[in-house]
Amino acid sequence: MARSIAEELAKKQKEISVSEFFERNKHILGFDTLTRSLLTAVKEGVDNSLDACEEANILPEIFVEIKQVSRNEYLLISEDNGPGIVKKQIPHIFGRLLYGSRFHAIRQSRGQQGIGISAAVMHGQLTTGKPTKVKSKTSKEDVAHEITLMMDTKRNRPEVLKQDFVIWEGKEHGTRVEIHLKGKYIKGKQSVFEYLKGTAIVNPHAQVTLIEPDNTKTEFKRVTDKMPPTTKEIKPHPEGIELGILMKMAKATKAKRMTSFLTQDFSRISSRVAKEICEKAEIEPTMRPTRLKLDSAKRVIDAIKQVKIMSPQTDCLSPIGELLIKKGLKNVLEDQRPDFYAPPVTRDPGVYSGNPFQVEVGVVHGGDLPSDAPVKILRFANRVPLLYQQGGCACTKAVENVDWRRYGLEQRGGKGIPYGPAIILVHVASTKIPFTSEAKEAIAEIPEIREEIEWALRRCARRLQIHIKKKVRKKKTREKFDIVQTILPKIAEKSAKIVGKPVPKLEPIITKIMDVVWIDDLVEYEKGKHNVTISLYNYTSSRKKFNLYAVVPEGSIDEKSISLKPTRIRKSGKIRWELRAIPSTEKIDITFRLKGLDKDDFDEAEIYVSGINPVQVIGAEPLPGDWDLDEEIQEPSTLDDFIEEEQGDEEMEVIGEADEEVEEVMEND
Repeated sequence: MARSIAEELAKKQKEISVSEFFERNKHILGFDTLTRSLLTAVKEGVDNSLDACEEANILPEIFVEIKQVSRNEYLLISEDNGPGIVKKQIPHIFGRLLYGSRFHAIRQSRGQQGIGISAAVMHGQLTTGKPTKVKSKTSKEDVAHEITLMMDTKRNRPEVLKQDFVIWEGKEHGTRVEIHLKGKYIKGKQSVFEYLKGTAIVNPHAQVTLIEPDNTKTEFKRVTDKMPPTTKEIKPHPEGIELGILMKMAKATKAKRMTSFLTQDFSRISSRVAKEICEKAEIEPTMRPTRLKLDSAKRVIDAIKQVKIMSPQTDCLSPIGELLIKKGLKNVLEDQRPDFYAPPVTRDPGVYSGNPFQVEVGVVHGGDLPSDAPVKILRFANRVPLLYQQGGCACTKAVENVDWRRYGLEQRGGKGIPYGPAIILVHVASTKIPFTSEAKEAIAEIPEIREEIEWALRRCARRLQIHIKKKVRKKKTREKFDIVQTILPKIAEKSAKIVGKPVPKLEPIITKIMDVVWIDDLVEYEKGKHNVTISLYNYTSSRKKFNLYAVVPEGSIDEKSISLKPTRIRKSGKIRWELRAIPSTEKIDITFRLKGLDKDDFDEAEIYVSGINPVQVIGAEPLPGDWDLDEEIQEPSTLDDFIEEEQGDEEMEVIGEADEEVEEVMEND
């Protein structure tokens, strides 16, 4: 009896096609609700287009149109000006799951799994029963190929229903996809519009056009013709490699010796390091890798952990860059008129489990942004917006862990998402983003990544804090100054009239009341250059001697245009003046020009002072090296070299991030 049951069960065992699996579990891919399904389909099409354009070094022009066919049925049209797809590959790319060119490449890209666009085709087929139409043209061909296809989910193979040659007027190359699918089009948060808006922020080199079901047309114009840095494919890094992967690579290698295998099939392993690994693993350097046994492989894994190996190279990553983040934010958020864009922060590359990654952060404040609502968090992974699962994302966790109260935003209890008129942007670039699911909607809470995000947030928040403090102090002092300027002259006139004497000079009296050094900076853009004026007013009763520092974009200073000769000027954008004496009630103007920048690249200089009580200064912050050592974060600022000059290059104790960076350098050495 038991045997017959086992035989019956054996008959029921059969192979499950990958497309059949996802057909029944499409929620894993982000097709669980009508609203999310439409957004996911748009996302996959746009991501593919951007990747294709960048690989071919073509400035992207993306066109998305959504037409409503019936109550919950839409026709999604996605078109690009990419290099196109050769005819024989079209059915496989759009009609097979887990088919792609980027899965095995270790470099930054949006799509890697080979699931995205084919999953959208499958969802459209399942929900409407209608095929997908693909039109593509390469630059070498005079006509485009138009293919109508469906997916055979049992075999995970495309089924071509129709194919033809068509004339595609005005198009040198590109791809157009038309998918019928069930969905729901909404506006506002987590909408197609918001996704494309986010895409435009972190892809400022792309031109994106959206036509909504009500025929509303929106164009997100490109703000730069500069393509992102081309990413280079790297070999696997040995750090964090798993036992099974090592044995698989050893069986497949063409190397004849273990040392050759380690140096040729991995990155950052030199001949010396390879020999050291073999020595610690107690295996012969000349042994054939194909003969590597389980026990030997385990010893190799242990040896790799004991040997110092350089971090992975970072030319496999393509960060957005500080200037382009600011341009992208300004381009898209112009209607909300924020009054301050904190200079974005791009961290040095880090590593988790052998995968290089890099974190970028930007903060926007003020304007028409709501002051009584939680700040908006814009999350991005490899230049792709993340709209869902915000609470489970490492980006959100990092924002919640920062004490924003010290930086000028409201935060109940010192933890959680802060309140205030602000937007926080977080971008993580990596060869392998650790998503929480195949839907790629949230980044897993990897400690190394979360900590890097927190460091970047604090540095960017400090710049926001400086702006808010300067703004508040200037406002209060300006009100006091206006009152003094208005009331004192009237009192002096009436008093002089009563006693029959001339009106006395009020400047000495005003300086005693104000007792501040007032610093203003004005930036004007004219004829392709930024004209910067820093005005210093001495509203104190004595001469003032101190040092003034300005930080501007790297390499932008027109040295010949500086009106007052600086003590030190550096190409990195740091200028120092030693102001020997500003007489009481006197004013000094320092002017200079910046070159090579677009209009939106610069609107406010970072200004610092030293050698003077900072309480007496309005409009500039004390040099970071003068900050209280009880400050929560003591990481090196952008003015470290200035601090060294002030202290005569004396040895300084820098806690926090600086210690970590020094330790890393020592380890690498």
